[in-house]
Amino acid sequence: MATTDATGTEPAITGIDPTGDPLLRTRFALPERPATFLRRPRLVRHLDQALATPLTMVNGSAGAGKTLLVADWAVGLRKPVAWLTTDTTDQAPGVFWAYLLEALRAAGVPVAGDVGCPAEAGRVDQRTLTCLAADLENRDHTTVVVLDEFDRVTSPEIAEQLEFVLRHAGRGLRLVLVTRTEPLLPLHRYRASGELTEIRDAELAFTSEEAHELLSRHGLHLPASAVRALVGRTQGWAAGLSLCALAARQSPDAQAYVKQFEADHSTVADYLLAEVLDRQPPGTQDLLLRISVLDRFCPDLVNALTRRGDAEPILASLHRENAFVHYLGHSWYSLHPLFAEILRAHLRERFPGLEPELRGRAARWLRRSGALPDALVQGAAADDWEFTTRAVVDDLAIGQLFTGLRSEDLSALFAGMGSEVRGPAPDLVRAARELARHDLDHGLTHLRRAEEQLAGDGNEPARGKLSCALLEALAGRLTGSPGRAERAAEQAWALRKDVPAQLLEEHPELTALLLAHLGSARLWAGRFDDARSALSAVAGHQGGAAMALPRCEALGQLALIDYLNGWPGRAEHKARAAAGQAEHYSLPHRSGSGAGPVVLAAVHIDRDELAEAQALLDAADGSPSLVEDPVLEAGRTLTRGHLLLARGDARGALTAAEAIVPAAASSPWARDHSALLASAAHLAEGRTELAEKVVEPVARHRTACAVGAARARLAAGHPEEALDLLDGLPEDDRPGPAVTVRATLVRAQAAHETGDQESARRLVARALLDGRRERLRRPFREAGPWLRPLLSTGRPRELAEGWLVSGHGRHRALGHTPPHTPGESGPDLAVEELSARERDVLRRLSQMMSTQEIAADLHLSANTVKTHLKSIYRKLAVSRRGDAVRRARDLRLL
Repeated sequence: MATTDATGTEPAITGIDPTGDPLLRTRFALPERPATFLRRPRLVRHLDQALATPLTMVNGSAGAGKTLLVADWAVGLRKPVAWLTTDTTDQAPGVFWAYLLEALRAAGVPVAGDVGCPAEAGRVDQRTLTCLAADLENRDHTTVVVLDEFDRVTSPEIAEQLEFVLRHAGRGLRLVLVTRTEPLLPLHRYRASGELTEIRDAELAFTSEEAHELLSRHGLHLPASAVRALVGRTQGWAAGLSLCALAARQSPDAQAYVKQFEADHSTVADYLLAEVLDRQPPGTQDLLLRISVLDRFCPDLVNALTRRGDAEPILASLHRENAFVHYLGHSWYSLHPLFAEILRAHLRERFPGLEPELRGRAARWLRRSGALPDALVQGAAADDWEFTTRAVVDDLAIGQLFTGLRSEDLSALFAGMGSEVRGPAPDLVRAARELARHDLDHGLTHLRRAEEQLAGDGNEPARGKLSCALLEALAGRLTGSPGRAERAAEQAWALRKDVPAQLLEEHPELTALLLAHLGSARLWAGRFDDARSALSAVAGHQGGAAMALPRCEALGQLALIDYLNGWPGRAEHKARAAAGQAEHYSLPHRSGSGAGPVVLAAVHIDRDELAEAQALLDAADGSPSLVEDPVLEAGRTLTRGHLLLARGDARGALTAAEAIVPAAASSPWARDHSALLASAAHLAEGRTELAEKVVEPVARHRTACAVGAARARLAAGHPEEALDLLDGLPEDDRPGPAVTVRATLVRAQAAHETGDQESARRLVARALLDGRRERLRRPFREAGPWLRPLLSTGRPRELAEGWLVSGHGRHRALGHTPPHTPGESGPDLAVEELSARERDVLRRLSQMMSTQEIAADLHLSANTVKTHLKSIYRKLAVSRRGDAVRRARDLRLL
């Protein structure tokens, strides 16, 4: 039935557009949701905000799941939703508005008669728009209109008309645009006034949990790790996940397919080529193919690569169109990884041999621009090893193979460099890679070859020789040769004047590594003050992530110096600072990356916290290296030996001490401490003569050695000789409490054995005062049974209570023992505090439960329960279940 529109011209007939063509009803229908569709509540909740804002934009790339998301949401609304899928034919305003008005009617939304319909394809009367806006604004309910694929509507006139109706319809209209590009509407106004709801690509991306559910609906059940990997590769792209799932179902091994599928030979490639690449003009297609070799790019780099000058507007347009070009900020972009993978495959097919040329061109531009890491990636991918290794050496980046968060990635770049590539730069990089992995034999072979070539080239710049000096210093460190490290350092300082100062400032890690290697070599030689000077310069440097690893290692070695000098508190502080650096910068775990954990373990042993020490040593072990830093290797072996001794394994401790002897010849402190450990192990088994013999050669080296020798002589029944040793100590050796407490206890034991109980008690009190500050329990446990009576009364009892021996009060931190009575040997030394899980096991032990029953009740393995039982027995100083229960009841732990 015909009506007259606002212009008075002959009205359009409902169901016919102004051109006379019938309106296509399929464009008003909500898309069908497949059985595998996954409703995502987080996005639905966000879309619900569309009811509160005039305009909503769901803007994402092809296959991002925009349309199905909005269709599912629309079905859930308990009100009519006018749906229109736009088309490229809608560029004529009359045609567009004819379809939009029909979409309202198809949804059951009545349109007032005075609105009419456009009579001409190329225009729409302003009165039609005004009447429509007024009609919508006067209603007592809100009308929701969804325009799907709105990126097809490119007419500024239509955008202006649509914004007019939206603005004047007020609360009567809620417009939802589903698009790949930003529409021409004044979005900034709506954003500024808080009247725009936006859902973009990043939010549309599937999370790992959502992807797991989506794949399950496709009949594909994968482990969580495989799902996370797939999400990472697709960046949560909905179509990529679905297409991969469909293809994987046809494979005999779905998990292997998902892990290894080749995107360029899949339905994913067909989809992206059809929906993204083929939609671009030929010049833009060529640009996309060429930039596919880049991980990230800016307009200037793209122009250099494509040898054209219009990259900036093209990239901006591709980003606006959501054509899988992501904006990274500061004029830098990247391609979606799957899209880049597919484009590279087509580049190789269309232009064989062009890829290496493009990568080489990019590498040189990136290096000139200061983006060295990216330049190296491109140079390696182009197999241009001369350029790539020369860039590492000339830019003084050799130290980055040892430091920073990308050191392992950088090292991996050169794994493909063949042996046929020769020259000083390739050999220097090979040497650095091997030495970074502590492969001393191969590393030194390459280093010697590089040095010979550099020596024969009088024109070789100082940068190559400076890199050689750094690697020589590392070789001196790894071989325990302080002279070699010193010579390398001297050479490096002399070469620095021939290197641009700005380049040195850009690579502070070079100097830091040089000082760290020098400090470690000096430490090995026992030159603690010189070592501290070099290491402190590194530890105090604030160079950010590039300096994190040298700083961490320097702090760890400074902690070791403090520990060797008998200052466990200072050592702990520096070791924890090193651990903080590693955690803050997420440094990769590598065997031998620092002495900090070993020092912390040693401190725990002195405090009789053996479980904590064991955990630290286990964590520090890592994967074995071919050659270990001798400082760290000796420190770890000594600490492990002391832990074995503390747990009663004297034979194991002696084996550890003997293992250090071959390397200790050039290290005074390693030799001294291995002798001390061996002597203590012999004493633990009652072999006093051997204990004296092994420590005698080092007895007068340092205070710690004299204390160890004095202990052995006391055990042999020679208290006067023991005191003579202590009295003859050098005055310039001023060790910390870990040494002085033991020395004081030796004097106290000598006084006790000569019958001077008053002096013995006074000396024990002094040792307790010094030991309490550092919580040094181990020296008192090592002292032997003579000490217990002295701890039973008076000042020693007061000083020991609460941290070394059990207290009498109702509230005790470390347990309880009944009051000491005459005739007893003395109070029990306080037990190490039980962990929460150990208390759980202990309670069930008191209920006569078997190991298997405890394991089942606590949901643990039987082996784990056995480990907890061993720890409980050790902490309670018992060896059987019944004794453990009785001891725990005495201590009121049950």
